[in-house]
Amino acid sequence: MTHRVSHRSIAVAALSTVVEWYDFTLYLYFATVLSRVFFGGGDAALLTTLAGFAVAYLMRPVGAAVFGHIGDRRGRRTMLLLSMLVMSVAMLATALLPTYAGIGATAGWLLFGLRCVMGFSVGGEYTGVIAYLLEGANPRRRGLIASLAAAASEVGALLAVGVAALTVSLTSEAELAAWGWRIPFFVGAALAGTVWFARRGLEESPEWTALHEAGALHPAPLVHAVSVQWRGLLRAFAISSLGSITYYVGITYVPAFLTSVGSMTEAEALSLSTIAAIAVILVTPLVGLASDRFGRKPALIVLALVSAALPITLFSLLAGTSSGKALLGAVVLALVAGGVSAVGAIATGEQFTEESRASGLGLGYTLATAIFGGLTPYVAQLLVDRTGAPQMPGVMIAVVALAVLPVFLTMRETAPKAQSRP
Repeated sequence: MTHRVSHRSIAVAALSTVVEWYDFTLYLYFATVLSRVFFGGGDAALLTTLAGFAVAYLMRPVGAAVFGHIGDRRGRRTMLLLSMLVMSVAMLATALLPTYAGIGATAGWLLFGLRCVMGFSVGGEYTGVIAYLLEGANPRRRGLIASLAAAASEVGALLAVGVAALTVSLTSEAELAAWGWRIPFFVGAALAGTVWFARRGLEESPEWTALHEAGALHPAPLVHAVSVQWRGLLRAFAISSLGSITYYVGITYVPAFLTSVGSMTEAEALSLSTIAAIAVILVTPLVGLASDRFGRKPALIVLALVSAALPITLFSLLAGTSSGKALLGAVVLALVAGGVSAVGAIATGEQFTEESRASGLGLGYTLATAIFGGLTPYVAQLLVDRTGAPQMPGVMIAVVALAVLPVFLTMRETAPKAQSRP
């Protein structure tokens, strides 16, 4: 059996997730720089920067509701084009913002406003891609194909940390504050514009087209998802909760953690995160392929157990004085997060039928990321500051892993190949 849309459309959809993760991980990787540029610098400024990231994440469920409705009523292609257009404009506007040195506290409010616009657009971005890939890919290779989207998002993270590290290393602190910080955002705007043009050639999802031609599109897909597919909504929330906290605390928060506890300089922390991002890109397709072969359920159970057992120790390694142990801690944390992202991408989409897939997937995913993604870097930094215990971010991951494990143990298998085995 082959893909139900062209290989080109599959490739464009899967690889275009690079933009979303480039922007959102760039903000976290660049958090200490942005805290100086827009909020005047200092510990309080860093917490304010992370708080802005967290609050802007609350716009993701709003965006998911709006773009999910568009995806279920007007098509997945329209949904993906609109979300990327909004993202492109918001990223370009960020690169052009005045700074704290120029207009004072207003600069921080402008940055916050654009983060909210970005959070709104991202609400329909990744979930739209997963819905499209689920409906367009070979059913027995959905895990692998969806994991390529997750891997592409890690390419975006790698690109973000690479551009950030290069910018920091090639500019003085004064140059970075004056104009250097704008470079990564201009790169992101160009990348988003390129993806928007590539998406114009996407074919429409065959499942959505069949519903449209049969006159079977649901008039209120979000209501259908909440009232009829609420169990799938809860399972998607649980899967995405583990994926969010392992990713946003275990990967993107790590550079800020390393600099805040004094383990490394900004440039050293970003370089270490580059290596971790490469490790994630390599492991993600392997986990996706394994989920096609052995099933989503066993993969999620194993990853939850690992997430409960390892992160506390790994954050202790990150806070130590040994660069080798810090690298080990960062890479293992990244591998765990990459594994959850790989299997979680397709497992969440498979909880819903096509009538309200974009709406249900978007709501379940974005609610989880709003709570366990955008909020957790701020909470992690606050706990480290208040307790003086560098293990606290690891404790946060372990608690969420133990909380969602019963859901994974009782959920049904959704992988077609795993279902067909005797």
